[in-house]
Amino acid sequence: MHHTPSPATSELLDAVVRGASDPEITGVEVVRRAALAANATDVLAADGLILGTPANIGYMSGALKHFFDQVYYPILDDTPGRPYGLYVHGNLGTEGAVKAVEAIAEGLRWRRAAAPVEVSGQPDRAAVEACWELGATVAATLMS
Repeated sequence: MHHTPSPATSELLDAVVRGASDPEITGVEVVRRAALAANATDVLAADGLILGTPANIGYMSGALKHFFDQVYYPILDDTPGRPYGLYVHGNLGTEGAVKAVEAIAEGLRWRRAAAPVEVSGQPDRAAVEACWELGATVAATLMS
């Protein structure tokens, strides 16, 4: 589930998808859903999630917040323990966005599968590699 309104967030999403789709990771189907299009059925069908958002004025994007508002109660009892990962891009601080997403994930009783990736400014090679690793790590927890 992602909100990628900028080239920077799109680049990070592409890295996450490449990592999750690594050929060494078997039995995992990677599905991309925009936060404004995703719904409870998508979450219930997913064995794990990677959430991506820009940091907007120190908070997650309105699109990702809208996603959570739409799905929170319909999925609450059916997704405890669901592994998730998070990447956040911002030009200023990303801490507030991370804190907000993690608070919601905690309320849903999801399990963080990897540390959040926080990227400030233009993504460099290390940021892209960290997002690739995030995708691979979360996907690897789902291997059958």
